[in-house]
Formats: sequence, C-alpha cells, structure tokens
Amino acid sequence: MEFKVVGAGVGRTGTHSLKIALEQILDAPCHHMLEILGDPGQAPAWIDAIEGRPVDWSAMLLRYRAIVDWPGGAFWRELSQANPNALVLLSVRDPDDWYRSASNTIFLSFDRVPPELAPWMVAMRELLRDRFSDQFDDPTAMMDAYVRHNDAVRQEVPASRLLEWNLGDGWDPICERLELPVPAGPFPVTNSTDEFREMVGIPPLS
Repeated sequence: MEFKVVGAGVGRTGTHSLKIALEQILDAPCHHMLEILGDPGQAPAWIDAIEGRPVDWSAMLLRYRAIVDWPGGAFWRELSQANPNALVLLSVRDPDDWYRSASNTIFLSFDRVPPELAPWMVAMRELLRDRFSDQFDDPTAMMDAYVRHNDAVRQEVPASRLLEWNLGDGWDPICERLELPVPAGPFPVTNSTDEFREMVGIPPLS
C-alpha cells in the first residue's frame, strides 16, 4: 500500500482534523500521536528513532498511508526520504495563535498521562529538546522553534512535493494535489482546545 502523505506540521495546526480528513479520502489509517497513546506497543520503535538507532520506517507505518502530528512531524526529513513519492503536507497557523493553543493544551499534558505512558512522555520531551524546543514557558523560544521548523520544510522540500496548508483551506488543495475527488461534506474540525483539555483532564478555560 503506497504511502501518500508525510505531515510535516507540528501539533495544534489542525493535525487531528487532517487525520480524520486523510482517512476519509485515502480510505486507510493515518498515523497521529493518538495512535501511540492508544497502542503503546508502537512506542519502542519511535524511541529507537528518537535516540538515533536505525529504524525501518516502512515496517513502523505498514498499516498507514499517511502520517501527521508529532512524533512524525519531527522526522519529516527521514519520512519524506523513505517515501519519495509522498506529498509533504506542512500544516501551519499564525505563530502567536499556535503558541497560545499549544500552551493551553500540549504543554500541560506531560504531567497528566497514565504511569504506563510516562516513559513515552520522557522520550517526547527529549524529542522536543533535540529537534524543536522544550522551553514551554518561554513564548519567544517556542515560537522561534516553530518558525525555524516551518522554514526548514519550505526550504528543503521541492515545491513539486510540498503543500502548505491551514485549516481554513479545507479539502480543495489536498484533494487537488492527491488527485482525489473532493468529498461532499464539510472538512472535519476536531480537537478544539476545550476538547483536548477535557481528554487529558485539564479544567476548561474560563
């Protein structure tokens, strides 16, 4: 089964909505952080990648046709090289909006996981530190990392392979690049800040 989309965007850029949308148009699973949280057996292979050991990307993602969100977004170079025909999809939003959303959700979740997932969150913190930033309380550091990440994707991925997308763009650019029909229904909009906070047990914002 050919791998079709390498998501290079970071979390809180519409990645969960993309997961649902890509599963609909590709008729196959799309990897996302939630896949690991629901199946911790995937974690060791990703930890090998995080710690620099050799990994078999095809075997790791055998049942998937696409990947979005972290940790895949941190390995966009390796994944795009391993899947040279795949579209590289960079989901983006305004840096200030991204930091506000991430600081109200993702950055608060590291201490709110079940004990069995604690080693995975340690690895995720290492991944952020090595390939992004883990200075969660420093808006400038985090937004600088966000801009650097996106700029690197723009600079390194040929235009023929790259789609820069934000949630307001909806179905059309994705379906056009994948040469697939546009679904009749609205583009899914999921995993709002309040939904994320409820999922991990954080009180809603007032």
